[in-house]
Amino acid sequence: MTSKTLMIQGTGSGVGKSIITAALCRAFYREGHKVAPFKAQNMSLNSYVTEDGGEIGRAQVFQAEACGIAPHVTMNPVLLKPSADNNSQVIVMGKVIGQRNAKDYYADRPSFVKEVRQAFDTLKNKYELIIMEGAGSPAEINLRQHDMVNMAMAEMADAPVLIAGDIDRGGVFAWMKGTLDLLTKAEQQRVRGFIINRFRGDLDLLKPGITQFEDMTGKPVLGVIPFDAELFVDEEDAIPHHSSPWVSSERGVVDVAIIQLPHIANFTDFSPLVTDPGVAVRYVRSPVQAGSPDLLIIPGTKNTIGDMQFMQEMGWDRYARSFHQEDGLILGVCGGFQMMGTRLSDPHHIESPIEEIAGLGLIQATTIMEHEKVTRRRIRTTLASAVFGQGLEVDGYEIHSGRTQYQQEYPLLFQPSNGDCPHSLGLCNEEGNVIGTYLHGFLDNDSIREGFLKYVRKRKNLPQPETRFNYREFRSRQLDRVADLVTQSIDMNEVKRIIGL
Repeated sequence: MTSKTLMIQGTGSGVGKSIITAALCRAFYREGHKVAPFKAQNMSLNSYVTEDGGEIGRAQVFQAEACGIAPHVTMNPVLLKPSADNNSQVIVMGKVIGQRNAKDYYADRPSFVKEVRQAFDTLKNKYELIIMEGAGSPAEINLRQHDMVNMAMAEMADAPVLIAGDIDRGGVFAWMKGTLDLLTKAEQQRVRGFIINRFRGDLDLLKPGITQFEDMTGKPVLGVIPFDAELFVDEEDAIPHHSSPWVSSERGVVDVAIIQLPHIANFTDFSPLVTDPGVAVRYVRSPVQAGSPDLLIIPGTKNTIGDMQFMQEMGWDRYARSFHQEDGLILGVCGGFQMMGTRLSDPHHIESPIEEIAGLGLIQATTIMEHEKVTRRRIRTTLASAVFGQGLEVDGYEIHSGRTQYQQEYPLLFQPSNGDCPHSLGLCNEEGNVIGTYLHGFLDNDSIREGFLKYVRKRKNLPQPETRFNYREFRSRQLDRVADLVTQSIDMNEVKRIIGL
């Protein structure tokens, strides 16, 4: 199959590349095109495990969902997961190849480029249209020689480029003009137009600036996308700046506090709570901000020991123990689950220079970081427990380096299979106020989330909601919403002409 391409680049990080890519994926999918997303290199702590056990960035998962297809490692062949300011875990075609600082990573660029080319060729032979996403800015001239995700990738794919700028941050015309000026002549020719994102106000006041910009650059502004405060999509890197914008005014709303760890990872685990009208979610950095929530969540992290040290420095260890003694309800997921044990060890310095640190002691368990990383999908059913009824199906995934050993038996939440560590899939203590699991994405399952929230409300004497919230339907509506927003704001006929459709 001869595939057509389009690449969305940006004036910087966080200007809306991922969302615009997802919107165009959805729009072309709705028109009947066989379309797939692609991002050569992604740097994100929000990741996902595909059906074959490969790890990729969540943004490409969201974009694949927009296309109506299952995510695959070819959509994000290189994933970087920062564990420190100048150190990242490098994942190639879904598998960890080790830790790299920037210089070492760039030294291995030729091998990564080969993997990227093969992944792109695989998609090109399978899909009619590839909507590609860049990373950061193509105008980072100090990194041009190392580029394999922006203009170098566009050249490899012979893809036309649209550049998005975020006007909500201010200075969008200077940002776009400066980006174009710092490109080579060949790269400038590849740029076919600009998109202004997140506009608020009177469009007539913006039009004179657009005209001047087009006269100066000879490049068209293909559209202005308005700011939509009600839009919710998976965030690639940053914790959503708005928490729970759809909270109900009815009684029974569950107050959830999530600890904002320095190396927080996979916080998309909690998107189903953020979007549920029956839940009010807030991210808190200090125990002073926590108060007395109905549920305290310790999330996943890319540096469990480093973030456990943060917990001690901030006083979260004392708060958690006191909260627990007062029958407060605590949920730990992945790294947060590991922190609830008695001790954490990293003898090989896989995540941290610290070899050992005390945990919260809420469960009797120790975790040792090992070189081999676990990435696998899990489909299980619930066991009868204080938290869940029996027989509910859960679809989730594990992503962790630590192996946890349990010094006592705990009530299990999910039915184990051969080879499982049954406690790692999910457990609670006898009192039912400490709950832990290695399963990411378990709250995406509506029946599981409903059962879990029903349990929280029962413990906190909160009334049960009268209406159900369907997270899958919500996500689908939001994908259609962003597709409508983008396609109604930009010149889609020109976009199609640029692509050659």
